[in-house]
Formats: sequence, C-alpha cells, structure tokens
Amino acid sequence: MRWTLNALLFSLLCVTTAHMNTAQAEEKCFELRTYYAAPGKFEALQSRFRDHTMKLFAKHGIKVVGFWTPSEGPGKDKMLVYVCEYANKEARTAAWKAFRVDPDWVKAKADSEATGSLTEKVEETFMTSTDYSPVK
Repeated sequence: MRWTLNALLFSLLCVTTAHMNTAQAEEKCFELRTYYAAPGKFEALQSRFRDHTMKLFAKHGIKVVGFWTPSEGPGKDKMLVYVCEYANKEARTAAWKAFRVDPDWVKAKADSEATGSLTEKVEETFMTSTDYSPVK
C-alpha cells in the first residue's frame, strides 16, 4: 500500500512538473526589434550595440537570440533587426526599465548621439511561440 501511495505521489509530481514546465514555456515572451538608422549613422548604431549595448543587455538579463541586417533591398544599409527572449512579459518590462536607467547605458547613448540620434525609428513586436515552433 505504501509503495502504491509513493508511486501515485511520484506520478502526480511528474505530471505537475510537466504542467509547470509547459506553463512556463507558454509565458515566455519574444520581442522583435527593428531599428532604422538615421542617415549616415548605420555603422555608429552597430558599433554602439557591439561595444556597449550587448554587455549591458547581458547585465540586465536581456537575452538576444540573434541580430540580422538585410542583405539586399531598401533597408540594406539602414535596418538592424534582432530578437530577444524573456521568461515572460513582466521580466521584459523589468529588464528594460533597469537597462534604460543604467549609468553606463545613459553615458554610452549620450556619447554616441553627441551629433544627433542614431535612429529614425524603432519598432517593437511582442511574440509568443507557436505549438509547432522549434524554439519555445
């Protein structure tokens, strides 16, 4: 009887853990960010990400999945696209709030924009994974 009860509790724990893992995966938030560089500022924008932003993203828990630039077409020399992954939308909000007030970011942004903004426009799109996505 004791073995049966332990087996039942173990099974319940496994099902509960699987359900929690599924729920956590469903909460995960992805963000597609598209930056349109101001004229003549594309290299400076990329340098700021390379030299400053990536370190600060890591510091504040902003996980970057990848960066891309168009290889052809009208956005070729002005568009930077990247995707970030967060545990959930609340984690995203907290991470960006901390990032934006970080003194190192404030200085890097001010220094890089001494002659004007590096971007004309920034677009944010929040996404969730589909049930058939290899990335959950």
